[in-house]
Amino acid sequence: MGCWPISGITSLETSESQSLATLEAAVDSGINFFDTAYCYGYDGESERMIARALGHRRDQIVIASKGGLHWSPDRIMGKDARPATLKRECEESLSRLQTDRIDLYYLHAPDPNVPVTESATAFVELKQAGKIRSVGVSNFTVEQLQQFHSVCPIDAVQPYYNMLQRGIETDVLPWCQANGASAMVYWPLLKGLLAGRLSRDHVFENKDGRKKYPMFQGEEFQKNCDFVDRLREFAASIERTVVEVVVNWTIHQPGITAALCGAKRPDQIAESAKAMNWSLSDQQIAQINRLIADRGEPATQSAV
Repeated sequence: MGCWPISGITSLETSESQSLATLEAAVDSGINFFDTAYCYGYDGESERMIARALGHRRDQIVIASKGGLHWSPDRIMGKDARPATLKRECEESLSRLQTDRIDLYYLHAPDPNVPVTESATAFVELKQAGKIRSVGVSNFTVEQLQQFHSVCPIDAVQPYYNMLQRGIETDVLPWCQANGASAMVYWPLLKGLLAGRLSRDHVFENKDGRKKYPMFQGEEFQKNCDFVDRLREFAASIERTVVEVVVNWTIHQPGITAALCGAKRPDQIAESAKAMNWSLSDQQIAQINRLIADRGEPATQSAV
């Protein structure tokens, strides 16, 4: 479960009670991996809710968090991947999560003002101290992966990846496979676009963070709606939902270790979790891949 939506920063109609219930529903649905970050919430709301909802199940779950991104007092996102900052943020995350270790700790994004090799030294120290158990990086190029890895071995890489954004198949995924790193992808449902519930005339509210992305604008959005319409027909033909099909396709792609499905309501994460218990056939995957090919190459966009 990706725990950005429960922070309420860009997700609409979130509430603390629903967020806590969603975390519990995830475990009840068979999910044991929770991905959060220092900046998920203006005051660590996501990490704090994980502690509240799942603290009593700490030994049953795996927690990933990230450092290196933060909010300024006027709520502007900033990067700071200096070793001292990363170690401080890790300590704060441990406190918010009310735990003595973070199972997987990521550098959330490279800092253009700090060499990634310098940032990597903080992760070496944190792991040696037992504060983190494994090391990850997110939003890295292959060159940056190699530089960081030369100082601190990388256990997991977190890029974005989905049916319509498959760029990592040519560079990041091969690097992960060659270096024994897990690929923990986010945006499998492309921020809800591939969930199959957005209408063509949907009007995004100002607080809705999706409004800024090309995939949700103009002709690109209409092309994506065409694709989802065809995907909906396919899902109905095998008596599955669009979400189940999309997540199942994603987690069974070569080299993919896990897909992070965001949710802000219990029913959302329960539906995503249903993708774990079955597999698309080779013929069905071929059908889906034809639909993807017919969609064509979408507009590019950056995550951070």
